[in-house]
Amino acid sequence: MPPIFKALATIAVWALFVYGWLGILGGLGCCFMRISGPCALLHPCIGVASLILSVVAMKLRQTM
Repeated sequence: MPPIFKALATIAVWALFVYGWLGILGGLGCCFMRISGPCALLHPCIGVASLILSVVAMKLRQTM
């Protein structure tokens, strides 16, 4: 794999990782502020999915 693609994969992994943690923390913030609705459920689900995708992308990057 050319170095430019490894660099782009690393940037994507870090973006997914940060977005995942912000999504989880945003969902917890909604729970603590007693906000109901899609905010309280959607943010943590997207956050966990982003964290899983970042791990998968890093494993793919390491195998190439």
